[in-house]
Amino acid sequence: MGTISNGAKATLDLPAVPARRERLKDTPAPRAKRVVLAAPRGYCAGVDRAVIAVEKALRNFGEPVYVRKQIVHNIHVVSTLERQGAIFVDDVTEVPEGAHVVFSAHGVSPAVVQGAADRNLQAIDATCPLVTKVHREATRFSRDDYQILLIGHAGHEEVEGTMGHAPERTILVNGPEDVPFVEVDDVERLVWLSQTTLSVDETMETVRLLRERFPTLQDPPSDDICYATQNRQVAIKKVAEEAELVIVVGSANSSNTVRLVDVALENGAKAAYRVDYASEIKQEWLDGVSTIGVTSGASVPEVLVQEVLTDLADAGFADVSTVVTAEEDLMFSLPKELRTDAAGNPDERGLGGRVRKLDWQSGTP
Repeated sequence: MGTISNGAKATLDLPAVPARRERLKDTPAPRAKRVVLAAPRGYCAGVDRAVIAVEKALRNFGEPVYVRKQIVHNIHVVSTLERQGAIFVDDVTEVPEGAHVVFSAHGVSPAVVQGAADRNLQAIDATCPLVTKVHREATRFSRDDYQILLIGHAGHEEVEGTMGHAPERTILVNGPEDVPFVEVDDVERLVWLSQTTLSVDETMETVRLLRERFPTLQDPPSDDICYATQNRQVAIKKVAEEAELVIVVGSANSSNTVRLVDVALENGAKAAYRVDYASEIKQEWLDGVSTIGVTSGASVPEVLVQEVLTDLADAGFADVSTVVTAEEDLMFSLPKELRTDAAGNPDERGLGGRVRKLDWQSGTP
């Protein structure tokens, strides 16, 4: 088993070829077996854009193309891109001078941008535009002499990037448990922002507690938690009302994936588990279960969900219905360096990313 970088922290085990187990068994259940599939699920527009950015950079500029941190938090996506010629690094100092480097969807601080420029790197910024919006908010509020309470997880790449845009004016609040210890300079010039991939409910509880301490706390101009994170949480809430067991597909370092497990448990599911691959599903999870909910995080390709459904069918869960709680049609333009093909001609794929309908949008399970 190999490893891939998990950003500035440790490496992750990489089940690039996950060990196969015996096929799941069709054991008795109290009622007819079925799967309730959540929609929306899987790739969001920002992830789609970032993955395409690496693919196109490899095609236009040749390998290797370097990527700072994981392009998105999914080990299957990262290992697939590695096989195509991408090299993932923790820091731009590891990139040969003059080479192409892609900044991940989670965004970077101005110091990282400057570090790349100092090495004459050909930088391609694949930061999700919704994260860029938060960066701009942080810069503006800092310039206007506000103190920023940033709700997010310490050590997460998105949080590090956002804090880097206003390092002297930002206080990190990890969650409700941090609120009693927050100290500010001026309660009259205080605003909160958030990491885009958090639990909506927990974030709003943190804001509520902060506002109890600081009644003049201002809201951001618009929601910071991204549409895809919110939509996937709403969908799994609906699914969890029906499902005894929920399986969430996605990687352990994906904040929005881990939150989906929590949301499922908080909204009726008796059990919920996260898996990277279908082969990680355990037979004992299915014992006595009639209804299984399935969803995936915003950085998960649909092929991994389909593999889960195939394995569950072996266990008698062949009846699949989809619960749709929102429609998504947002696409983002690619970074400007990638809006042409290798010959310099305009590329229609640069005008909004991958043109495709997800399975749940086309009406099939």
